[in-house]
Order: sequence, then C-alpha cells, then structure tokens
Amino acid sequence: MKPSQQITAVLQAVFVTVLWASSWVLIKFGLRANLPALTFAGLRYTLAFLCLVPFVLLNSTNRAALQSLTRKDWKRLALLGIVFYTLTQGSQFLSLAYLPAAMVSLLLNLTPIVVGVFGMIFLREHPSTGQWFGIALTVIGVAVYFLPVDIQGLQVIGLFVALAGVVSNAASSLLGRQANRLANSSPLIVTFASMGIGSLVLLLIGITVQGFGQLDLQGWLLIAWLAVVNTAFAFTLWNHTLRTLSAVESSIINSLMMPQIAVLAFVFLDEALNGREIVGLILVSLGVIVVQLQKKQVTLSPSGISQE
Repeated sequence: MKPSQQITAVLQAVFVTVLWASSWVLIKFGLRANLPALTFAGLRYTLAFLCLVPFVLLNSTNRAALQSLTRKDWKRLALLGIVFYTLTQGSQFLSLAYLPAAMVSLLLNLTPIVVGVFGMIFLREHPSTGQWFGIALTVIGVAVYFLPVDIQGLQVIGLFVALAGVVSNAASSLLGRQANRLANSSPLIVTFASMGIGSLVLLLIGITVQGFGQLDLQGWLLIAWLAVVNTAFAFTLWNHTLRTLSAVESSIINSLMMPQIAVLAFVFLDEALNGREIVGLILVSLGVIVVQLQKKQVTLSPSGISQE
C-alpha cells in the first residue's frame, strides 16, 4: 500500500467524523425548532434510505444479491434495522431533546465497554489486562464527569433514554457483525435492507406518537442535509476508507468524534464545560482508545459505527 493512499484514507475518515460530529449540532438545532425527536430521526434515515434505492435497484449485481436473501437473512436484517435505527437512533434523538450534546456523546462512547461486557457474558470473551485498564479509565472518566450527580427533572428521563441507546448500540454492533457475514451480501445490501426496515418503523412510531410538528422549509433543508450528506454520503465514504484502514485505526479515528462534539456544542450551542467535565471527557476518550488498541484486528461492520 502506498503511503499516499494511507494518508488519503485517514484524511477522508477524519472528514467523515467531522460530518458526524456536526450532526449532533444540527439535530439540536432541529429539536430547538420544535421538530418532534422521533419523527425527525425517522425522516432523516428514511430519506437516507431512499438515497440508496437507485444504487441498489438499478444495479443488476445488487438486485441479484437482494433477491438471494433468504427468509432467515431478512429476519436477521430486520432485527438489526430495528435495534440500530429504530432503537439506537431514536433514543439518540430523544435523549438530545433533554441532555447536552457532550453528555449524550460521552454516554454513547461507552458502547465498546458494553460490547466487552456482552462478550464476557454471551461469548465468554474475557478482556485482556490492557482492556481492563481501558475500562477502568473509562469508568473513572464517567465518575469524574457526573459526580457529584446534578441531574434534575426531565434530564433524568434523557439519561435513562441515552443509557438505553448505549445498550441498543452495543447490541447492534454485535448484530452487525453477524449480518455482514451473510452470503452474497455486501455492506451496501446490509445497510440498505436494515436501514429501510428500521427507518420506516421509526418514522411510523414518530408520526403515531408525536406527529409531524411544524415542518417548514428550514426544517426540511436540515433533514435533507442530515440524510444526504451526513448519512448517505458519509457512510459511503466511511465504508470506502475501510478498504485501506485497519479496524483499530478506524475505531480510533471514530473516537475523535467526542471531543469534536464538545467543541462544536460549545461554539454553536453555548453548552459550556467546566474543568471537571473536560477531564472526564478526556479520560473516557483515552479509555475507549486503549480498549480499541487491545482489540484483535477484525473487519468493522458499517452498522457498528456510532453515530452520528
């Protein structure tokens, strides 16, 4: 591999994290404009799914791959779509309606730790000494950030929703690994099928529970940008970088989102952080990076990407 290819892939991956980090600010803008959280999320991912339709249905190879999926495959992809899009993305949007962006980002970055715990319980995969050190750093970082606990009123609801999102995101990471091993299924087919099912279920729930709200031109432009640029384009570019970057390299670059979100939230949302909270974010970031460095080199699932 040429060094220039590696550098290009790294720069492209970093650019994707910038787009994904900006999504958090744009979501907060939409929520502050009274866009219903679940409907907002459903519209974003449904529109992103529609952007993928021409690339799948107008391509004979992709059509054939889609038609070759068995009933068992569809059940597995449906479960992935509901967990990753309906539950994880829905809870992210909903928690952002109650909590600061940096706090939700910190909680969502606990996903690798939860995946490790799930691995111990269900797969009998025991963390290495280095991973335990990373987990300890992360736990200390969370304690530094939140203690003494000062969460009141509706923020308590947001905290529980965000924690539920962490669990569902961890589950989707494990499901994503299984789904991407399906015969004759490229990452595009897995993403297309799971996003289509999950986003439509999320949109249906949002419309039923919250309605459409007051969607004006600015709201539609916001949804369109999030769907086309920050989702369809960004996921495609990220998957392209996975051809060059290792799983560990991609995971570490993905970890850059948390400090970016904190900075963007401070600049555009006036969400200030005190010294203790900054130290907590740094410790959590370091802990997640240590855990990722200790992982075996495995192929990343597009559905295991946090989010954005």
